[in-house]
Formats: sequence, structure tokens, C-alpha cells
Amino acid sequence: MRSSLNAARRARELDEARTAVVDVLVVGLGVTGAGAALDAASRGLSVAAVDAHDLAFGTSRWSSKLVHGGLRYLASGQVGVAWESAVERGALLRRTAPHLVAAHPYLLPLTSDVGPGEAATVMTGYRLGDALRAAAGTPRSLLPGPSRLTAARALALAPPLRPHGLRGALLSWDGRVTDDARLVVAIARTAAAHGARVLTRCRALALAGDGAQVRDELTGAEFDIRARAVVNATGVWAGGLVPSVTLRPSRGTHLVLRPGALGALRAGLHVPIPGGRARFALVLPQADGRVYVGLTDEPLDGPVPDVPEAPESDVAFLLEVLGGVLDRPLGRDQVAGAFAGLRPLVEGPGGAGGATADLSRRHAVLRSPDGVVTVVGGKLTTYRRMAEDAVGAACPHAPASRTARLPLAGAGPVPPGLPRRLVQRYGAEAGAVLDLTRRDPALAEPVAAGITLADLVWAVRHEGALDAGDLLDRRTRIGLVPEDRAAALPAAEAALRSA
Repeated sequence: MRSSLNAARRARELDEARTAVVDVLVVGLGVTGAGAALDAASRGLSVAAVDAHDLAFGTSRWSSKLVHGGLRYLASGQVGVAWESAVERGALLRRTAPHLVAAHPYLLPLTSDVGPGEAATVMTGYRLGDALRAAAGTPRSLLPGPSRLTAARALALAPPLRPHGLRGALLSWDGRVTDDARLVVAIARTAAAHGARVLTRCRALALAGDGAQVRDELTGAEFDIRARAVVNATGVWAGGLVPSVTLRPSRGTHLVLRPGALGALRAGLHVPIPGGRARFALVLPQADGRVYVGLTDEPLDGPVPDVPEAPESDVAFLLEVLGGVLDRPLGRDQVAGAFAGLRPLVEGPGGAGGATADLSRRHAVLRSPDGVVTVVGGKLTTYRRMAEDAVGAACPHAPASRTARLPLAGAGPVPPGLPRRLVQRYGAEAGAVLDLTRRDPALAEPVAAGITLADLVWAVRHEGALDAGDLLDRRTRIGLVPEDRAAALPAAEAALRSA
């Protein structure tokens, strides 16, 4: 397949990058960087895209998996950001990634902590968000409207809720991506299908307007990649390559609850954060039975780590917030894992200080004196628009962007009768993954969290996985639970050998 990423293709294209002069060099292969590579390549430009680690290694794999219409931004008066979010959500649902993004219901329990006035205000916000949905052209068949539920109906959808004092719930719908890291993989593979050289384990050591000094992290070899334009899409690490970029990073922590910890939860939850202004914790049931609970918003001071850690204070805070609506609060032993991501927020006009939760999520495209274009801020939902703006700034005379209607790898008609699990992960490519198990039944063997050996082999052959970390922590999310990761490690190593 033209979109296949693997070790052999990387080696070949890395050799080509040493001597070629590309139209655009993209640094960073999170969702925005992969989006920029796709945007540029689909305009007919030659592209090299590099990352020091792997696809979705940084912030992009640590999101809440929401593809949302910007209701929170609407509430804070950021109408432009809300509109952009609604438009981009609609594009993902309808055209570019319908196999990875779908509507999901969320309940706001009406407890004693949510008075009638606050409930009315929230419902007004939901209805305004629904009006944005309609204005953005997203049909209600893809994204239903809000409604108020009785207490009995709320408990049927969310049995763990405390029934005493429950007046009902407000039901809303929003977009949700099956797996944020898989979205990045799909974007990067689509870029590769359009001719982009997607080079992981290739660290940019220094940037200039005409290229970068890079190091192959697998061999240690250093060389230059020459380019007519350079896009810095390294997110929270952008200032390390372009010192003029000033960011105010914030940490968002999620818990990973064990399967069954919240029983048969059929909807997500919005849980009000005490003392927070229109801020909610999210409870997000997953297809593998796990449940994610997030999200904190704490400023990060000091050096930016490659992999941030979730502090115990965040774990305790989220358990306490969640316990405020549950009939039986959860103990620490029900938390199987935790993860934290760093948001690359643009510094506010007042400089450092103040809550990061109050900073705008609008993205910014900045040009350094030597011509490097840096794109920062924003969020997962609006990655495509961020990428379009960055490439437009770097290459103002290029053809217009095509990505608003360009399906990603896996989008397209799905033959009937395929397993739902495979369709949700691979879309139109589900049949090809199933064929692996038909040719070799041993590949149907389960590994962990609903993943089989076939998933791992496919990731090595077609999704650019180079080591066990790529397989367990990004192509699948087995690694979110340490004991699952340890148990699956031999299978990952076997898949790397056999592929």
C-alpha cells in the first residue's frame, strides 16, 4: 500500500532526505505536525517530516479523546474558537475520519451541587452548541441534540450514580475519537500516500529557515535536511528549537480505571468541579472496558519532560471529584494507571501567572526572524485548520489546501460482516487485518485489552512501529496499565521479529 509505513521505507526515505531539497520540512509528528505534512503533500509539495521519537509520542496521545464543538469556548466568549471547533468536528465526523470519530453521549447529573439555575444555564449552553452544530452543517443524524432525562433514565445509562437526591440529568452529545494516537497514525499514513517522507527517530538538533541539522536516533548519524520552508510543530517543546516562542504549558492528568470499576456505564459523565467556573471532570468509558477520568489543568513549571508523570495529588483530586456523584466512591486500588499530557498554550498578554485553565485555546502561527514558521496552541479537534494555516504561512504561493475533504487512511466503505472491533480501529482496512488471521490463525491469539497478535503485526508492517514501545504505548494503548504492558511485551517482541 502507498500509505504503508515500516522500517524498510524509513531507511530508504531517510537516505533520500540526505540529498534532496524538499519544499517543506515539518518538525514534529504529533497531530498538528502530521496534519501539516499531509496538508503540504496533498498540495503537491515535496515534504520531509521528522520526529525525535515516534508518531503521537507527545501531547497528541494524552488527550481526553474528545472531538468537541467548542461549548466551553462559547461559554467564555471565544466565539471564533467555538465556531472553528464545530466546523472541524463536522469534517471529521462526515468526511475525513468517520471510522475513527463518532458521536458519544454525556450526562451531567443533577445533584444538590447543581442548582436549578445552573442547570438552566448549562442547558442553554447545550442548545447554543447545537445551533453551532447546525450552522456548521453537521446533521443531527450524526450528532443528536441535548435533552433532559429523568432520574430513572439517568440511572439506566449510568448505574454507578448516587440515586439519593438525583433529580435527573442533562444529556448532551459530542464527538469522540476512538484513539487519538491512531488518528495521528492515520494522518501520517495519508501524508505518506501523497508522497511525504515520514521519518520517526530523527531528531532535529537545530532549525533555520532553509532546513535543519538532524540526528538519526537509531544510528547516531548527523546530517542536514535542506528545505525551502520549515514548519516547527513540536508543540510544548517548540521553544527549545525556536527560542523566541514563549509558551505557558499546562498539565492534564487522566486516570485509567480497571474494567468493571464503574459497572455497566453506557454514557460518559460531566462531573462539576467544586469551585470551578463551568469546569467539569470527564468520565469516558472505553471499548476495552477501561474508563478514563480526567482532566486536571495545572501549570507546568521548569523543564518540559519527554513523558510527563501524573502526580498522586492529581489522582487524589480526580477520585474526590468523581466520588461526589457516585453511590460508592472508588478507592485508589481501582486506578489501574494514569497518564498526563502537556498542553502547548500560548502565553497570555499578562505573562506568567494566573490559571492555565483561563488561557485561550486559539492556535497561533509565528514566524521567526530567519523564517521558521512555528504553530502552537490549539487542540486535537482543530489540528487540520492549524496545519492548513501553518503551511499557508510557510508556503504562501502554494495551491489551496485540500484536506477539509480528504479522507484519511481507513476512511471509506466498509464491507458488511466484519468484526466491530476491527472496524472501529481500521475502518475500510479491517478486512485486510482480518486476512492476516485467516492466513495465519495463530495471529488471532489475544494479547491484552482486546488486542491480538494480528494488530501488532499490522502495526509493524503498515503503521511504522519500530519497537515494542511503539506497539504497546501508541499503536495500541495496552501500556496504559503497567501490568498489562509487562504481560504483552513478549508478544510485541515476537511481532517485531515475525513482521
